[in-house]
Amino acid sequence: MRRTPALIVGGGPAGAVAALLLARAGTPHLLIERSAETGDALCGGFLSWRTLEALDRLGIRRDALNREEIRRLRLFAGARRAEAWLPRPALAVSRRRLDTLLLDHAITAGAAVERGVAARALEGDCVRLADDSEITPDALFLATGKHDLRGLARGAERSDDPTLGLRVRLGPSDALDRIVGDTIELHLFDRGYAGIARQEDGTVNLCMAVHRSRLSGAGSPDKLLDALARESPRLAERLAHRASAAAIDAVANVPYGWRVADGTAGLFRLGDQAACIPSLAGEGMGIAIESGARAATDYLRHGPAGAILYQQRLARDLTTPFAVANRIRAAAERPAWASALTAAVRLAPQLAGIAARLTRISHKPLDA
Repeated sequence: MRRTPALIVGGGPAGAVAALLLARAGTPHLLIERSAETGDALCGGFLSWRTLEALDRLGIRRDALNREEIRRLRLFAGARRAEAWLPRPALAVSRRRLDTLLLDHAITAGAAVERGVAARALEGDCVRLADDSEITPDALFLATGKHDLRGLARGAERSDDPTLGLRVRLGPSDALDRIVGDTIELHLFDRGYAGIARQEDGTVNLCMAVHRSRLSGAGSPDKLLDALARESPRLAERLAHRASAAAIDAVANVPYGWRVADGTAGLFRLGDQAACIPSLAGEGMGIAIESGARAATDYLRHGPAGAILYQQRLARDLTTPFAVANRIRAAAERPAWASALTAAVRLAPQLAGIAARLTRISHKPLDA
């Protein structure tokens, strides 16, 4: 059995930021990541202006992520369409690029990282690994994204019709570039929505949140895309640029709207393990990066006991973003409400900017 003062489980943005700040402080820690090489995670990839500011403070410059900015929101619901400027330019980036940059940055700072090491369960005070060995930490930073660790599972979505995440890559294509341009698109449909944005590698990411009943009714992810293309000519125009061999990635039972309100000494929940905001808010990466920074800061100040105050403050600061995002999601997934929402943005484009600001988490100075 091994021991470590601080164990970070997960090498995505949240875990990498925590490891980076602990390494800079010279504090003993260990980050374990189940993948031997950085993959391209399904969720995330949209970085708001506030998230870009936070990354810049950590030493990650925006031009290392994507040189093409996102300046506008384009909204589709049935036959309706609306467009609005974002408050400030944003970016879309593949998770492979973002995760690689952050973890490399942490390692360069001296972070202790072990790859190809999978955590299987929390058993008492020990984290049991896939090879049946154990690590006992004084403080556990749980940064496993949407994948739960046995013994610390999040609450399931309170619904008889849970949400699934689907992702497919489109392009690259000059024609698709002209269609999407400098926008983040949201296509709203019955019991779900799809976000579309152009990434740094020239491909366009289509990431979808859809209720299980909608997928079950279609019969398969491919048949669901076919059905949505028949319903929406604009979405069909974009799906036409999907390569025939392009896989559809999926993650089941995403508990959108879930967040932990109270903390436990020694347990720092980060990113989606702390709060899972509806993906149409485009703030998942913002929460991941901010939670990693806050958790590391509170641990450096207060040790394992700092987890309690950290979790309570994070939940408090997410009250407004979650309330707004949950209400927008409720409207987006119902065709009549989605049409009304799109019409409202078309008549008053400033509403989109207000919603964008209200769904951001505030970033605390690293020395605050």
